[in-house]
Amino acid sequence: MSGALLVAGTTSDAGKSVVTAGICRWLVREGVSVAPFKAQNMSNNSVVTPDGAEIGRAQVMQAAAARVEPEAAMNPVLLKPGGENSSQVVVLGRPVADVTALSYRPMKAALLEQVLSSLAELRARFDVVVCEGAGSPTEINLRADDIANMGLATAADLPVVVVGDIDRGGVFAALHGTVALMPPTDQRLVAGFLVNKFRGDVRLLRPGLDQLTALTGRPALGVLPWLGGLEVDAEDSLNVPVAASGAPPAGDDVLRVSVARLPRLSNFTDLDALAAEPGVLVRYATRPEELADADLVVLPGSRATVADLSWLRATGLADAVLRRAAEGTPVLGVCGGHQMLARTITDEVESRAGTVAGLGLLPADVRFAPEKTLARPVGSALGETVHGYEIHHGVVTVDWSSDAPPALPFLDGARAGAVFGTTWHGALENDGFRRAFLTEVARITGRRFVPAPATEFAAVREARLDRLGDLVAEHADTDALWRLIEQGAPADLPLLPPGSGFSPR
Repeated sequence: MSGALLVAGTTSDAGKSVVTAGICRWLVREGVSVAPFKAQNMSNNSVVTPDGAEIGRAQVMQAAAARVEPEAAMNPVLLKPGGENSSQVVVLGRPVADVTALSYRPMKAALLEQVLSSLAELRARFDVVVCEGAGSPTEINLRADDIANMGLATAADLPVVVVGDIDRGGVFAALHGTVALMPPTDQRLVAGFLVNKFRGDVRLLRPGLDQLTALTGRPALGVLPWLGGLEVDAEDSLNVPVAASGAPPAGDDVLRVSVARLPRLSNFTDLDALAAEPGVLVRYATRPEELADADLVVLPGSRATVADLSWLRATGLADAVLRRAAEGTPVLGVCGGHQMLARTITDEVESRAGTVAGLGLLPADVRFAPEKTLARPVGSALGETVHGYEIHHGVVTVDWSSDAPPALPFLDGARAGAVFGTTWHGALENDGFRRAFLTEVARITGRRFVPAPATEFAAVREARLDRLGDLVAEHADTDALWRLIEQGAPADLPLLPPGSGFSPR
């Protein structure tokens, strides 16, 4: 069996995903075959893998860091929230059930068996498996049936490193408290800490790290500095920036892109390639006035199309989109956003709302199918080859005979004037197509914008992953990480009160 390590975090967004990716990139540069793993992920940002499975976007990013193809075993359980108290459960890349928080819990014993089987399969094929936890490993109300954090670690005997986000404040209390609230079986596996997002002189932090080690018996394995420009694929919509911009424009003008910040936003990384383009300013909008000066309005993916369309109307954004479209401003709908552009949406699957009116900007109708479409299509548009991926229940049917408005093919969808719709995610990551599409937007709007000819989004993403590898190699105790991976957690780690006196229930 190969070596393995679990990267946990004091909170969501402490940096588990990027630290896991950084460790993967550091290891692969050391000549080690490595795979990422997240037992249970909760995210609406997902990707279809080459083996036809749907997994969390973060694990796809981590697989890229490890220079391997992503696969279903790397994220055996994916939860896709669709409402305040419901999620779709995806197991080994296929949807199996819709659950509430309470109805999901009885499923978890069987899912732990699947999780451990997937982990064992990866460990049999790779030198090292770097596992990422979920949320906090000390959610004491959920510990009894946990499958993603210490439940996984104890079942697979994984050494654990806890990451704390110092930028939020309170990192020493968070790190100490994370261990102290664990029962003894869990505490014995927590072997050290990583401080993330540090700004300043690390010498000022050293006395606190020394005291933390004295109090817990566990070393700080590194202080990772804050680095800007590390916009690697996020999985949590809490990480969606208010605005993002690339380098200065290659031409005389910039292009302003306003993206509707839907409540159940999914696959928002579709816009990352635009944000990396010089002269393209991407911002997320929740109010109608934020569309006023946009050169391109984007309706992105949604995990709940009908509910988010209702929100779009309630906020006034729907009327603003209709006004901008009537004025000739380009509008792009992707997946759920594409569905919103249609005349009607018939949904007896996701929202069970029956037939509702869409925005009517495309001569198309949508019907939700019980079976989810998962595919990696290849096609062409604007004279360029396009690779994408599909994840949807809603099937869009274009009425090609309609003259209100008349439509032309656009990828798998349609274009009516300056309104474009496609079900394909990832299309804008194709450099040639992205440049052609932005050129068309500039032509329609009269902007003197020129796409930068040398922008390669794959190279941009690769450079970001290399920076993560550098972060670990230069600022973490890699010798200590190697020992944990090869030997597991030390046997003499002390137990901290109050958790030293109780067992998980």
